[in-house]
Amino acid sequence: MTFYSFGPHIPEIEPDTFIAPGSFIIGRVYISEGASIWYRCVLRGDVSRIKVGRKTNIQDGCILHGAALPRPFDVEVGDYVNIGHKAILHGCQIGNNAFIGMSTVILSGAQIGEGSIIGACSLVTQGKEIPPNVLAMGSPAKVIRPVTEEDRQWAKKVNEAYFQRGRYYSEFVKPVEVKPVDRG
Repeated sequence: MTFYSFGPHIPEIEPDTFIAPGSFIIGRVYISEGASIWYRCVLRGDVSRIKVGRKTNIQDGCILHGAALPRPFDVEVGDYVNIGHKAILHGCQIGNNAFIGMSTVILSGAQIGEGSIIGACSLVTQGKEIPPNVLAMGSPAKVIRPVTEEDRQWAKKVNEAYFQRGRYYSEFVKPVEVKPVDRG
C-alpha cells in the first residue's frame, strides 16, 4: 500500500482496516474501522473528499475519485457496503448496505439508496438517483425490482466474508523473496 499527501491533506485511516499492498491512497481520504481496500485500488482525494464507511470492502482494481466540475462532488461510501472488482465511483454517494457489482461505473452526483444492489457492468449516469432497496442494472441503469430478503442475506454474507478475509490477510499474508526454480 502506498499513502500520499496532496498538499496539506493526508489520508486518515482508522484501526482494524486492511489495505492491500499495491493500492494507492492519496489526499483527502478517510477510511473507517473494519474497512478493507483490496489490491490495485486507487482512492484519489485530490479535488474532493473520499469517505469509506465501516466494514465496507473496496474490491480489487476499483477507482474512487471525486469530481471538481460542474461543482465539487465528494465520494461517500456508507457502512457495510460491497464494491465489486474494477468498479469506478466518481463523485457519487453510496448508501449503507448497498452492493455495487463488478465493473460498474457510477458518475458524478449519482446517489445509490441504502440497501440497493447495482448489477455488474452497469452505468449509473451523472445525477441519477437510485432509490433504497432496489435492484438496478443496465447501461444506463434502470430499476428492475425490489431487493428481496434473499438478496439482503447474500450481500450481508459477502460483506462479512470480506471483513473476515481482511483480518486474515492482515495476519497471514506477508511479502516473501521468491527464488528462481533450479531446473538443473
